[in-house]
Amino acid sequence: MSEAAIQLNDPQTLYRRWEDSQWSPFAIDLAEDARQWAQMTGEDRDLIFFVLSSLMVAEERIATKFSGLVMAYDSEEEESFLATQQVDEVRHMQFYKRFQDEAIAEPGTIAAHVERARKELGDDFRLIFDETLVGAHERLAADPRDAAAKVEFVTIYHMVIEGTLGLTAFNFIVRYLREQERLPGFVAGYGRIHHDEQRHIGYGTWYLQQAVERTPALAERVRQTLRDLLPAVASSLTPRDRDGADWDALGASAEEVRDFAIGGLSRRLAIVGVPLESL
Repeated sequence: MSEAAIQLNDPQTLYRRWEDSQWSPFAIDLAEDARQWAQMTGEDRDLIFFVLSSLMVAEERIATKFSGLVMAYDSEEEESFLATQQVDEVRHMQFYKRFQDEAIAEPGTIAAHVERARKELGDDFRLIFDETLVGAHERLAADPRDAAAKVEFVTIYHMVIEGTLGLTAFNFIVRYLREQERLPGFVAGYGRIHHDEQRHIGYGTWYLQQAVERTPALAERVRQTLRDLLPAVASSLTPRDRDGADWDALGASAEEVRDFAIGGLSRRLAIVGVPLESL
């Protein structure tokens, strides 16, 4: 069966899966993580701190810039699932805040942790999360019936942020932490977040496939959004003031990271009906 023929799960199915997948960000034991973090040094600690900082900032952005999509639902079933995704994003933000409180820094507000974490991030990261995502959300919230605005937002949010940046970060940071037997509580919580995001990405792929099938002209909106963002995506995968070789500290080359990110995006775009090579 071709990728384009794969049957995706609809919002009602995804909603039922959410009901069966509840977890609490406060039920995960972080005591060992706090002890290990205090003892970690060197380049790998620096890179892990960069990743944790990017997750803290990213999750705050996507948790607070999502309500426009909930308002843009096309059916009650879609509204039901989108409401669960907003709950998921807040839960993820709460987990990262708790990890910052108990393992990395003095307890503080989400805003305080985000402000500190932003100092680790470069201009490309800010372009994606503070400008592009925020702008797309404002356009969709202003007119939830604008199909092109919805396609643009879902492309940014589900294809780029969750499906490319999010899955790539998870793959390499968790692989390293498991191999090194480090930060077990973080790995457990991040694993639950990853499970949630697989559900979200499934929705985004389903929605874009349906939208492009109904209105083929919307495929160009997907393409233009990706053409505008992919250079910043490639750059944001590299820590600020580092070259790609520094991923070696976590056992991954810059080429491996890039291939994983682009490979996943390419597979999902093929399902949507907008092949990566058509950009």
